[in-house]
Amino acid sequence: MLINDANRCVLITGTSSGIGLATAIACARAGWTTVATMRDTTKASALLAAAEAAGVSLDVRELEVTSDASVRECVGAVVAEHGRLDAVVNNAGAAYIGTLENDDLADVRACVEVNFFGVIQVSHAAMPHLRASGGRLITISSVGGSVGQPFNEAYCAAKFAVEGFMQSLAPVAHTVGVRVGIIEPGAVTSEFVANAKVDVAAMVAEAGPYAPALTAYVQRTRARYEADAGHSQTSDDVATVVMDMLTSPDMPFRVQTSTWARDFVGLSLSDLDGSSVQGETRGWVSQ
Repeated sequence: MLINDANRCVLITGTSSGIGLATAIACARAGWTTVATMRDTTKASALLAAAEAAGVSLDVRELEVTSDASVRECVGAVVAEHGRLDAVVNNAGAAYIGTLENDDLADVRACVEVNFFGVIQVSHAAMPHLRASGGRLITISSVGGSVGQPFNEAYCAAKFAVEGFMQSLAPVAHTVGVRVGIIEPGAVTSEFVANAKVDVAAMVAEAGPYAPALTAYVQRTRARYEADAGHSQTSDDVATVVMDMLTSPDMPFRVQTSTWARDFVGLSLSDLDGSSVQGETRGWVSQ
């Protein structure tokens, strides 16, 4: 069984910071052969420092999830060197803030390319090897994969697509011995939001009729991501949930990482006419 195999090998995407970094360290601590991938390995210093502090070793590799050649080269090399692949954690992603009328559609496509097609590309390359090992395919989604949120249209669309794809894949993959699951974090105190590279002042100045709504949204979001906001988690908290998914003999398809996240996602999953979610999120853009 996967959970008892001392030689198990996991590949994790997006490990230069945040949830990916914490998950890589947690997996290595648990004895997994851990392949920690990122788009630019010159940005591995934080990961390598964390590994040294934890007293663990990692196999750090370059992987650009939007490049088919990069994905196939990396996955093939991992299997050739380690002899197997028991799990994949799709974590790489990119935040994106905007709204339809003001968006450059090229930016919308780029967001979906990373957050959806990147996940599918890695999963596609890994599936034959996961089938051979009876492995697990886990994707870090978001509460934004169940609840559409203001000024996150492209990001939530990509996450909704990931969840629909994986929910559809899961029963099929199960017939060949592969377990598929998604993890939905809520607010996490990591570098993810900072990596959106958004100049808020400039965005508000250019928002036109959407400026009041954007200002209200930004104010609320900043408060939510403060460590004392009441429901923010650390990347280590999420990594603990990932480890549970990797090792549980009864792995669920979907799991949230906090009570707040469960309540928030539940708002959507039980909202047949959409009024509950709209009642909640309209308040985010009102001053």
